[in-house]
Amino acid sequence: MTEPGWVEHAIWWQVFPLGFTGAERSSVAEPGADHRLLDLIPWLDYAVELGASGLALGPIFASETHGYDTTDYFRIDPRLGTEEDFQALVAEAHRRGLRVLLDGVFNHVGRSFGPFQEVLAGGPAADAGAWFSLQWPEGAAPGDEPEYGDFEGHHHLVGLNHDEPAVADFVVEVMEHWLSRGADGWRLDAAYAVPSSFWGKVTSRVRSNYPDAYFVGEYIHGDYAGEVEAGGLDSTTQYELWKAIWSSLNDANFYELTSALERHNDLLATYAPMTFIGNHDVTRIASKLTHAALLPHAVVILLTAGGTPSIYYGDEQGYRGVKEDREGGDDDIRPVFPPSPDDLSPLGRPIFALHQELIGLRRRNPWLHRATTEVLELSNEVLSYRVASGDRSLVVALNLSHEPQQVAAAEASVVLAGEATIDAAVDTAEIPSQGWAVLGPAPATG
Repeated sequence: MTEPGWVEHAIWWQVFPLGFTGAERSSVAEPGADHRLLDLIPWLDYAVELGASGLALGPIFASETHGYDTTDYFRIDPRLGTEEDFQALVAEAHRRGLRVLLDGVFNHVGRSFGPFQEVLAGGPAADAGAWFSLQWPEGAAPGDEPEYGDFEGHHHLVGLNHDEPAVADFVVEVMEHWLSRGADGWRLDAAYAVPSSFWGKVTSRVRSNYPDAYFVGEYIHGDYAGEVEAGGLDSTTQYELWKAIWSSLNDANFYELTSALERHNDLLATYAPMTFIGNHDVTRIASKLTHAALLPHAVVILLTAGGTPSIYYGDEQGYRGVKEDREGGDDDIRPVFPPSPDDLSPLGRPIFALHQELIGLRRRNPWLHRATTEVLELSNEVLSYRVASGDRSLVVALNLSHEPQQVAAAEASVVLAGEATIDAAVDTAEIPSQGWAVLGPAPATG
C-alpha cells in the first residue's frame, strides 16, 4: 500500500471551480472578473462545518473551454486568477486542516497546447511530433495538419503519446511543480485511457520526492485493483458502487446493491476506492432518484461503506441537475454558487444537516475507511448489513417499503443515526416506512 496515512481521515468536498465561480465558458483575452479562485475562500469554513477534511478541485489550469482541454499546465486559468491566488487558497485551506486535491488531465490536451502548436507550425520535422500519435498526409509541409489520436472522438482533445519519454518527464514536472506549491495529491482524469505502465513510471518518480502525495485515477470499468497495483496509484473512482446505489433505490432491488458491495469488499482488500453519489460528470443524485424520500438512503450508504467518500458541491444542499449528451450538457451540474454560505436557500438545510450527522459519525469511526460489509438481511425492499473492521462494527438498516420492517439488530443496542426501535429481547430493530438507521454497540462505561 502506498496510500498516505492522512487519507484514512479524508472526506472530500469536490468543487468545479469554473462553474462554481461563474467563469466564462471559453477562454477570453480579458475575463470579466479577476481572482475568482479567491471566491472559494469564504466557503472553506462551510466545508469544515460540513465535516469535510479535503477540497477536491476540478480543473484550474489554462484551457480553451471546460478545463479538460488544457493549454498550459504551469499557469492558472486566467478566468480563475493567478498562481498567487492558488497559493492563497491552499494556505487558507491548510490553515483549516483541509487537504487540496488537483485535477490532472494527462491523457489529452487542448489544440492550443504549446507542443501541439509547434507541430502544426513546424510540420513533420517538428521536435514535438513524438508527443502525439500523428499521421501526416503525403508531402506534408509546415502549416499542414496531420491526423491525430484524440480522446473518444472529441477532435479538439488531442491525445498524448504515452510511449514517449518526454511526455512522462513533462507530467512528472507538472505534478511536482504544484505539489511544491502546496497541493496534496492528484485526481488523474481519464486514467483508464492511459497505459498503467505510464502511471507506474510517473507516480514512482513523484513519490520519491513527495512520499505523502495521493493519486486517485478516474476509472469507469475494468480491473480496478489491477490498475491500482500496476499504476502505483492509491485509489480509483468507484463507479460500480455509484451505479448500484441509485439503481437499487430506484428499482427497489437491493440484490443489485448487495452484489456491488461484495465486489467492493474485494477492492477494499487491496485499496480504499474513492466513493461518491455525485460528481461533475453525472446527473445529480437528487435528480437521479425517482423518489425524493430515498435521498437520505443514498447518503447513508455512501458514508457507511468503506472507502474515501467524496461529496460534490451542492449535493449536500439537495441541488438538482441533469447531465445531457449535447454541447453545454454539463452546465446544469456545474452551477454557480452564491458569494457566501449565508446566501444559500434554507430549503437545503435538512439535507445539509443529514450530511453533517453522517460525516460526524464517520469521523468518529475512521476505521470505516477500510471496513467491509456483511449482509444480515436482504429482500427487494429491505437491506441490513454489518460494516466492520476487526472487532469494531456498525449495523446499517434500510427500508424502501411503505410499511415498518423488522430487521436483525446483530447485538447492536444503540441508534446512532436515523430512526429505529430496538427490541433487545429478540435482538431486532423496527425501521419505519421508507426509513433507515445506523445502529451500534452501547458506549463503554468507566
